[in-house]
Amino acid sequence: MTLSKAKVESAVLIAERWIIAALRNRTFFDIEELNKAIREKLEEFNARPLQKLKVSRRHLFDTIDRPAMKPLPERRYEYAQWEKHKVNIDYHVEVDHHYYSVPYQLKGETVDARITASAVEVLFKGHRMASHARSSLPGRHTTLSAPMPESHKRYLEWTPSRIIKWAEKTGPSTASLVKEIMERRPHPEQGFRSALGIIRLGRRYGEERLEAACNRALFMKAYSYRSVESILKNNLDGKELPERLSRPSVAHENIRGGSYYK
Repeated sequence: MTLSKAKVESAVLIAERWIIAALRNRTFFDIEELNKAIREKLEEFNARPLQKLKVSRRHLFDTIDRPAMKPLPERRYEYAQWEKHKVNIDYHVEVDHHYYSVPYQLKGETVDARITASAVEVLFKGHRMASHARSSLPGRHTTLSAPMPESHKRYLEWTPSRIIKWAEKTGPSTASLVKEIMERRPHPEQGFRSALGIIRLGRRYGEERLEAACNRALFMKAYSYRSVESILKNNLDGKELPERLSRPSVAHENIRGGSYYK
């Protein structure tokens, strides 16, 4: 049944007269006492026969509305935000600076992400392909435990070995850094995005500077794209590397020396 705006406003006005106005001269000392009085007046209001229909609102609800009502859903409504994302070569999608994995077959496809306060669901053509608990850690990965089949890796456009070979064209330090990044991840594919980003920095700053920056990053054990980018932005790649600190040799009668422990 569709109610007009006028009918709804009229019903509100009648409720105000029979409930709010009826209680206007009473004094209440807590919210429980007020709610109890409102419930009593509401029951009286709903039990009053209507002038034209000669039946009460309660009777109409019990005979017309209640039989047509459906049960409430098992779970409360949860607000969700929808976004479109393209699946990267590492078969992850970025949602709020965090990376969530999807089946590797979706690499390069555009998918829908349903984002709630507690979960991230990825759908493709109306079918749910992945579901993850939402994470608030930026720059990190949430990856499904199922590994990529070995039979499929041979046919992927990008593999760890291919990315390392591409990095070798810039220099050995770039290749070593890219290799470190992928080996330090639970899944090598999680490092593809950072590795390719580092290699692309060579287009902006030149391969010679990139190689020097990667050499410095290796020295600092800073295995990330942001570290290399920061080195280049701040022109640290052109500065000499600091010498590693070595413990000075001190001669003293109370120092036994290394030979004592052999």
